[in-house]
Amino acid sequence: MVLVIGLAGTIAAGKSTVGDILEGRGAVHCDADKLVHRLYDPGTPGFERVVEAFGQDIVGEDGFIDRKILGAKVFGKPLEMARLTKAIGSITDAVHKEIDGWRATLGSDDIAVMEAVNLMEAGYARWCDQMWLVGVDDEIAVKRLLETRGMSEEEAHQRLRSMRPFEQRAPGADWTYLNNGTRDELEVAVNAELDRIVALKHDGKLKRSVFGPWWADHLEAGKEALIKSGVKLPTDEEIAELRRQD
Repeated sequence: MVLVIGLAGTIAAGKSTVGDILEGRGAVHCDADKLVHRLYDPGTPGFERVVEAFGQDIVGEDGFIDRKILGAKVFGKPLEMARLTKAIGSITDAVHKEIDGWRATLGSDDIAVMEAVNLMEAGYARWCDQMWLVGVDDEIAVKRLLETRGMSEEEAHQRLRSMRPFEQRAPGADWTYLNNGTRDELEVAVNAELDRIVALKHDGKLKRSVFGPWWADHLEAGKEALIKSGVKLPTDEEIAELRRQD
């Protein structure tokens, strides 16, 4: 069966670059943000709900929701972010459907990558075989955001504060990388880890992801917030399966 890698990281950590590197190795790569954007394109129920929740001023001249304006209304504001997630619709279903499609159509030697900022917290990684997490020190992240995205320092720090720290997420990842260096260094590290797990999979020795037990614990602490944001929670039987270690 296809090898599905979940890929997450804080803003400016370089997770999209990791996705590009994996694409260069022949992997199918899906940025979950693009799936989400389609859920609130003009003409969809999600579009109407998001505009009703956040105001007509978030609609740009092209008729699409201006994500920069919308982002300013929700980033760093957990309650507003939860309201947005609920208005968009079932992101859980969209991500799960994409991964199910890979498993139905791709071969045993293929690789697929699902990239999302909140892949871990929302539990989407439970459908992946491996969970990768990319991080970066805050001062380097701020520098990158100022140089490549034109943010102010205040905006950059606001984005970083809205995200769960790398150290808290790392126990739920099978591979972690602190991307404070160059792209060449990142590429060497990514290729080495990919070669390692592909070889283990080929030999039938790839271990079950550590994500399941981590998320099961996260559920206990964050269940109320997940429900408010519209994330579909697993059943008791599914939670028991998440905790299975063998």
